[in-house]
Amino acid sequence: MIIDNEMVDRIAALAYLRFGDEEKEQIRKDLEEILSFIEKLNELDTSDVEPLIFLSETSSPLREDRALPHVDRDQVMRNAPETDGEYFLVPKVIDDKSRGLQ
Repeated sequence: MIIDNEMVDRIAALAYLRFGDEEKEQIRKDLEEILSFIEKLNELDTSDVEPLIFLSETSSPLREDRALPHVDRDQVMRNAPETDGEYFLVPKVIDDKSRGLQ
């Protein structure tokens, strides 16, 4: 697959990124290297290889699913710096314009 500047521009737009010409050229080269590596991996015969579920031989033990004592909502809300009585109130950290919304 050939990666051209148009494809880099489309990928950047999907990821809400902007690149200068030098950055765009470096990203184009990086993407070509990644794709060539993947093509090299596709050459391997993996027909006799079992699919992996875990990356290590040990499995993670699961804890017993049991009900625990819960904390009363009023008790939790007393420790909150700001609340409306039912929910925690926090400052807005993402504005709609930074996510591409109007």
